[in-house]
Amino acid sequence: MSTSQASNLSPQSTPGRSITLRVNGESRSVECHDRQLLVEVVRDQLALKGTHVGCMNGDCGACTLELDGQIVKSCLMLAASADGGEVNTVESLGSPDELAPVQEAFWNNDGFQCGFCLPGHLFAARNLIESNDAPSDDEIREAIAGNLCRCTGYQSIVCSIRDAAASARAESPRASV
Repeated sequence: MSTSQASNLSPQSTPGRSITLRVNGESRSVECHDRQLLVEVVRDQLALKGTHVGCMNGDCGACTLELDGQIVKSCLMLAASADGGEVNTVESLGSPDELAPVQEAFWNNDGFQCGFCLPGHLFAARNLIESNDAPSDDEIREAIAGNLCRCTGYQSIVCSIRDAAASARAESPRASV
């Protein structure tokens, strides 16, 4: 099939399926096309706009979410491959009235400006702190290496993660970040 023929395929002509996901603690079933990306289902069908579409090749981290406890770039994953999985988006971390500790640290340290890159940085920070509650600045930079930010210059992000780690240590060794 030529590229022009492929681009003429309508969504109705592509094979699809029903998938069930546990999204932010709630069971959700959606219809999706076999070639539809998880980021598209999360944003367009589940209306969770905190997961952003950035580079579409896994470099920026704006589409980051958790699938079955693992951080994934949802622009690289077919939605059908997540069928039966547990998805946590950035919306699961906290609320405007009650921020998660890692969100609060980013807020207090100006760790974001536009917020477009925030999902990747928040999940990377939380993942790092859960495994190392006293990371060095180099370890923090390594943990966020798969996330791009065009606004902050990264220093405030590193400070935010350092502060979130200190808060986690102060609360308890098993504190939720």
